[in-house]
Amino acid sequence: MAKLTIRDLNVRGKRVFLRVDYNVPLEEKNGQMVITDDTRVKATLPTLRMLIEQGGRLILAAHLGRPKGQKDPSMSLRPVAARLADLLGRPVAFVDDCIGDKVEQTANALKEGDVLLLENVRYYSEEEKNDPAFAEKLARVADVYVNDAFGAAHRAHASTEGVARIVAQRGGQCAAGLLMERELKFLGDELENPARPFVVILGGAKVSDKIKVIDRLLDKADAILIGGAMAYTFRLAQGYKTGKSLVEPDKVDVAKAALEKAKARGVKFLLPVDDIVATPVKTDQLDKKGKPIIDYQNSRTNSDMNCPDDAAGLDIGTATIDAYSKEIAKAKTILWNGPMGLFENKLFAIGTNAIALAVADATEKNGAKSIIGGGDSVKALNKAKLGDKVTFMSTGGGASLEFLEGAVLPGVAALSDK
Repeated sequence: MAKLTIRDLNVRGKRVFLRVDYNVPLEEKNGQMVITDDTRVKATLPTLRMLIEQGGRLILAAHLGRPKGQKDPSMSLRPVAARLADLLGRPVAFVDDCIGDKVEQTANALKEGDVLLLENVRYYSEEEKNDPAFAEKLARVADVYVNDAFGAAHRAHASTEGVARIVAQRGGQCAAGLLMERELKFLGDELENPARPFVVILGGAKVSDKIKVIDRLLDKADAILIGGAMAYTFRLAQGYKTGKSLVEPDKVDVAKAALEKAKARGVKFLLPVDDIVATPVKTDQLDKKGKPIIDYQNSRTNSDMNCPDDAAGLDIGTATIDAYSKEIAKAKTILWNGPMGLFENKLFAIGTNAIALAVADATEKNGAKSIIGGGDSVKALNKAKLGDKVTFMSTGGGASLEFLEGAVLPGVAALSDK
């Protein structure tokens, strides 16, 4: 069902409550929190500019991090307001709360084209509970509701679903922003009837994270290329040894069923024919997130389908890169979600980078439509400086996956139908 977008609205003089995804990475530098990647902020600029030109009075709401209902200064959106003002070339007002008298007074004083950013909605635990009373307080400054936060659309939270429902009940309009519109177009409409051959590349750690996507895409794809640690659950299903590789033994039946379905439907289902393996050695150190740091020793190419007992598979090998690149070169539509290995470690990033290059080449040279399903695949493309060489990169991680699975996203369902 097509949803109303901001192109269909008349917002002149109206208070537009705009949910954006400003969950950006921050780092402390000289006692100040500084944005290290403003991609998500830049992605909303077309929507903001259109609403400003239309004379809307913009009230922006967003979350940042997981403050768990506490006012944690390290997760304040204040640095985002400053960066947004730079990018827009106009002042952006900021209120250190998202509900209450101060918010209402500042919002009501906005003139046409003015922009106000509210403080982190997750400073209140009621946000994630989609508490009706909290949603009502947020909605007090909303004549019109716009959602441009696709990355949060799979959550039924107060700012993504509750406010929209209240505005709609009052007879107000609820529309998608331009970024949300693009997400729905590329991850939805474009993949409904893809130009063929349609090649799907799936990586990442777990089969369990992707099995619904695999199942749904087996009905549409001409070829599915598997990489990342999830490949080892498929190898286990085929009776091979997986050494110390990350596997899900309880998902072997699921992997077998996917292989059988692919065969029955005539879908090429390619698994790695070689890999880069290394011996994991525990250290006593923890990373920034408190996870144990593993040292990988004796990195080498393994051309046997069985993984050595002392080693873990951490990337696809050159023969697999060649086979996958040939398949990608034939594609007219490409969907990529998930890295081919432990790409954060440069020793095991070669496969992911090679696939990124193959996708970019197919787009530029053969006119393929390449759609990148968010998360680590986007990180990998940006790291390889190939982000501008593909057709579309989703801003959603979990939202992209759920949408590709065919799930109804609460933040999309809450918008008005055309």
